Amino acid sequence: MLPTNVSNSAPKVCVVIVNWNGGEFLQQCIADLAKQTYQAHEIILLDNASSDGSAEKACALYPQVRLVHAGSNLGFAAGNNLAVKLANPECEWIALLNPDAFPDVNWLKCLVDAAVAKPNYAIFGSRLVDATDRTRLDGTGDVYHISGLVWRENHGKNASAPMLEAREIFTCCAAAGLYRRDVFEQLGGFDEHYFCYLEDIDLGFRYRLRGHGAWYAADSIAYHVGSALTGKRSDFSIYYGHRNLVWAFVKNMPGYLFFVLLPLHIALNIFTLFYFTLRGQGKTIWRAKVDAIKELPRVWQQRRLEQRLRTVTPLDIWRVLTIRGRKR
Repeated sequence: MLPTNVSNSAPKVCVVIVNWNGGEFLQQCIADLAKQTYQAHEIILLDNASSDGSAEKACALYPQVRLVHAGSNLGFAAGNNLAVKLANPECEWIALLNPDAFPDVNWLKCLVDAAVAKPNYAIFGSRLVDATDRTRLDGTGDVYHISGLVWRENHGKNASAPMLEAREIFTCCAAAGLYRRDVFEQLGGFDEHYFCYLEDIDLGFRYRLRGHGAWYAADSIAYHVGSALTGKRSDFSIYYGHRNLVWAFVKNMPGYLFFVLLPLHIALNIFTLFYFTLRGQGKTIWRAKVDAIKELPRVWQQRRLEQRLRTVTPLDIWRVLTIRGRKR
């Protein structure tokens, strides 16, 4: 049923939350989602075989949430893909929200307003604020460096007016963002080989290769814990993040930029091997890079497809890459 505060002509949004043992984080996330001034047409909670009963508890309190049991831990990428396939066909936008991201009351309204105002963009990112210290930013969009390194822009910085201005970004962090559904489906959604980490960078890169940009909706706020379920700089996050970093570069960097920037990318990977080895995570980082290399024949086949279908030039991509903290 259409929410009473949304007109028939308003964009219809399906909010997707992929959960794995989200505990109290999930409870707060859905409680805040229920208070939105712009109500979603549908909310899907995809549970990745949690053992803490968090999904069932949340849906008991909020029966408007549609619970889908994955049956096993599909990971973030495949979990979101399954939820999008099951979403109401009337929903032309998909909003992704992590269990450890707590949306401000106007979070969804501001994303939808930005989507209506900027029809040439197909991804809209939120202002992520550190949930444990709300005077600091968790990120204002995802940055892609020319070496293939990625990070959340302005992470850890104090909130200030210049950082809160709406603007174009490379892509958004999928912890809280809005995606045009038709493009998502055309691209096949997230690459399920990634399991989790950097799948949002990969998807945002593929949106751009097809000519669809990303916009930072500065007034759309979500309070983000970040890696609450997997652990910051845990072996889990290091392995998947640094394995997938290689795949994202090889698969997506277009044309001559791939060959020009490849030495930088190799240097980055060599640096990470030494860095994490010195930190005591040598076994994890070496396994990540070895597994990344083993899969390069498959990734190269994906690259051939993506580059054949791209509609932009390498120069278009070069303009949205970052060097020394600045966009070229």
